[in-house]
Formats: sequence, structure tokens, C-alpha cells
Amino acid sequence: MSPRPLFDALPGGRVNYREPKGDPGFFGPDSMAWKVSANPVALAVGGVAAVILELAEPRVRSGVWDHSTFRTDPLARMQRTGEASTIVTFGPTAAAQARIDMVTRMHQRVSGTTPEGQAYTALEPELMTWVHVTAGWGFLNAYRRYLEPEMSLADQDRYHAEGAALGRAFGAPEPPGSVAEVDALFDRMRPSLRPHPIIGEFLKIVSTTSPLGLAGRALQPLVVEAAIDLVPPDLRRRLELPVRPLRREVARKTLKGLARVGQAVPGKIVRQAHERVGRPLS
Repeated sequence: MSPRPLFDALPGGRVNYREPKGDPGFFGPDSMAWKVSANPVALAVGGVAAVILELAEPRVRSGVWDHSTFRTDPLARMQRTGEASTIVTFGPTAAAQARIDMVTRMHQRVSGTTPEGQAYTALEPELMTWVHVTAGWGFLNAYRRYLEPEMSLADQDRYHAEGAALGRAFGAPEPPGSVAEVDALFDRMRPSLRPHPIIGEFLKIVSTTSPLGLAGRALQPLVVEAAIDLVPPDLRRRLELPVRPLRREVARKTLKGLARVGQAVPGKIVRQAHERVGRPLS
């Protein structure tokens, strides 16, 4: 399987990533965000793991399942999510801010009551913080597992500190800015995380759906297995996620190899963003 079509299929929207010259966007080429998000394997595995954790929170689960097209058009929903992540990470400043504003306007319309009777709004600070943190946690820890298990604590803290600025832009008032702060948030949220059939439904959907084309769809069952494996063991048990050791080992070996290839074959958008700031990749 050639990695170029897979890595070039990252949804990026109608954004000129080459202009304006010199604009670093929200992060820039020396950031941990550009380093981590340059690899689609880390994004795919980390993104699914993040959604598992988000759907475990009853208010987030109702907000996602009742106010999005995930059940009826999962591919379009995944493409929009991937596109937003790509734009705010690698896009020029104006495009990134425009996408943040658009997502915020959409979230302003999301509110309701869970089946258990809990009222929610998408812009509730605790929920915005949880969604922001699970995404960053997923991407970073997938990157560490498949590419850099010995990443220093200082670099991990820098990743979360960079992400905190983006979290505030999206409406999370005081997002964690270090590994210790992220761990503390996970500890606070654990009592509210619960198993639910919707999590299983989500995993079935993403096992056969990918925004990365035919190659991505072929890899999706492994991505799902790897995402379950990435969830902390105590939460895997709490959420009653399936444990399949043989599939897990196949997923780890296959995706680790593909992730390493991805380091040498950066995608089109990543290359264009580096060109924009005068740091072209070889």
C-alpha cells in the first residue's frame, strides 16, 4: 500500500495553505502541534479514542448524537471534524479563526436534556473543556504510542500548553496546560463517565467509514482496535469496551509501521503549510 494517497487524503477544506507567506497560523513549524498532527495515523487513532471518551459523558453524548449527522451521514461528519482540525492546526491565521467562529456558532444552537434528565448546552465550560482535552490527549498519546514512546515530559507539557490557547479560543475557559493538569481533569471526570450502547454503535460506524478514502477504510478496523487500546485500562473496564488481544497486537504492529512511514512521507497540506512559512520539507 502506497502511503502517499492515504496521507494526502487528509480533509483540508477550501483553504490556501501556501498563503499568506510567513503566516505561522496558530502554532507554526516549531510547535508540538505541527509535529503531532502531521501524522494521520496519530490523528485517526487519537481521534477515535477521544470520541469514545466524549460519548462516555452523558451530556456530550446527547449533544453529539442528537444534534449532528453522525448516525445518518457519518462520512460527512468525520470529514468536517477532520477538516476543522486541519485548518486550525495548519491553516493561516485568518482561516483558522474563521473556522473557530463557525464551529462556535454551530455550538450555540446545541442544547437539550439527556435521557437521564440532565440539561446541557454545548458551550457549557465543563463540556467544552472535556471535548477539547480528550482530542488533544488522544492525538498526543497516539503519537507517543506509535512514534515516540520516550517523548519527554517537557514536550508533552508544551503540547498541552499550546493546545490550551486553542481551547480558550473554542470556549473552554481554563483548559489544562500540562500533563499533570490533564490527568487531574481525567480524575475529576471519571465518576461521570458511563458505558452506553451508543459507544458500541459509534465503533461499528467508524469501523467501516473513513474520510481518508479506500485505503483509510481498509485500515479502519485496525484504527478502532488501536483506539480502544489507547483508552486507559480502568476506563476500558468502566466503559465495557471489548478486549481482543490478538486484534490489538495486529493493530499495533501494522499501524506502528505505517506511522513511521508517515514521518518520511508528509501529506500535501503539511508540506504546503511549511512552504507558507519558508520552511519547505524535503
